[in-house]
Amino acid sequence: MNVFGLLGNPVGHSLSPPMHESAYDALGMDARYVTFEPHPDDLERALTGARALGIVGLNVTIPFKQDVLSFVDPDPLAGRIGAVNTIDIAEGIGYNTDAEGAVRALRSHDVALSGTAVVVGAGGAGRAVAFGLADEGMTVRIANRTVERANELAQDVPNASSHGLDSLSEIVAEADVLVNATSVGMDEDISPVPATALHADCAVLDAVYTPIETRLLRDAQRAGATTVDGGWMLLYQGAVAFEHWTGRDAPIDSMNNALRDRL
Repeated sequence: MNVFGLLGNPVGHSLSPPMHESAYDALGMDARYVTFEPHPDDLERALTGARALGIVGLNVTIPFKQDVLSFVDPDPLAGRIGAVNTIDIAEGIGYNTDAEGAVRALRSHDVALSGTAVVVGAGGAGRAVAFGLADEGMTVRIANRTVERANELAQDVPNASSHGLDSLSEIVAEADVLVNATSVGMDEDISPVPATALHADCAVLDAVYTPIETRLLRDAQRAGATTVDGGWMLLYQGAVAFEHWTGRDAPIDSMNNALRDRL
């Protein structure tokens, strides 16, 4: 039996186990997906144990995404993003699948990744999405509450500029793609973007997936925009991890059904 898993603290809320195990079932694989919750100071020992036990691959979440860079060889994209969320244990290679997850989520909704993208948030998810869209050739405008942090990210990302949140009305009005990469809308029914800035020529992805329909997405629907909920990004980042580990195409429909049953 092949064992895969999730390394983080806490991980009890994760939807990755049912999503990945549905993929194993769909493809007739003898495999299991297990969650691991080591103490934040025990990351190195946890990785050593995973190798000793023959675990094939691990997803990585908070608080380990940056610290794990000290113990794996990041691929070029993960190195640029500065965070790893997927490890091939045997090869010792770390990947960041959030960037491709966002790209594939948008493409699955027939969104053309050209023109200008606005990314709200310069944290971990924002970094991954900004790099992913820039690598597709988009001009990226990064808006963040702390402008200095947006400046730092814009210096790393090709064809990027930095902005404060007070610029959102102006830059979203000209955007072809808008991605909310903050947690705004998760705990309160509020949106990080003024509704009046949204328009029908913009595709909107909200990385928040609880709730699955956020205020931002409702506002975008009323404006006639194409909307992509956060479940799609969660799905495709998991699918990319599965493909790194197994070398097989992920059974998207099975994984999506398992995920939607729990969202």
